[in-house]
Amino acid sequence: KAGNARFVASPEDALPIDAAKRTALAQGQTPFATVLSCADSRVPPEVIFHTGLGDLFVVRAAGNVTDRAVLASVEYAAEHLQVPLVVVMGHESCGAVKATMETPASKSLGPNLDYLLKAIRPSVAAAASAPEAARMRTAILKNVEKSLNELVDQSAALRELGRAGKIGLVGAYYELATGRVYFSEPVSLASLVAEAAER
Repeated sequence: KAGNARFVASPEDALPIDAAKRTALAQGQTPFATVLSCADSRVPPEVIFHTGLGDLFVVRAAGNVTDRAVLASVEYAAEHLQVPLVVVMGHESCGAVKATMETPASKSLGPNLDYLLKAIRPSVAAAASAPEAARMRTAILKNVEKSLNELVDQSAALRELGRAGKIGLVGAYYELATGRVYFSEPVSLASLVAEAAER
């Protein structure tokens, strides 16, 4: 949060990177957070949070969709690097969500884009009753919530770490024009694990 405040106030400030830190990191890494974000070129987490080398373990996929490679990456950070926090960050004007809203389910964009849009469609459907002016933002936030749930639903490793109190999750939303990140309240892993068990 402090890093994002610095980015909002002074986006021209250089990132805290130097040769000594770069050399030290050759021996290993100890990031303080994992960030799952969209692959959009306007949303680089290291810049948005004004961090240096080795500070964030970043996983990026269009629409912050949680396929098996994404899940494995987040699990690796949590289990092997002991990263205690996972942030799932959506963003304003997300092209993946917009494409899902505008493309009928019956229309094919090719097998890979169809896979992506299919993963996002439940979030778009969940936002259908929102006022038109707020529908896109609502769908993006629903998609962040869906990704958070899937991390717990589909990863036994993350569920176990959650039960042990070794990892926390939080949702986030990035505004392109202002550079500001808005965070949800920390997600209760215990409640997510209970919900996952019921499902």
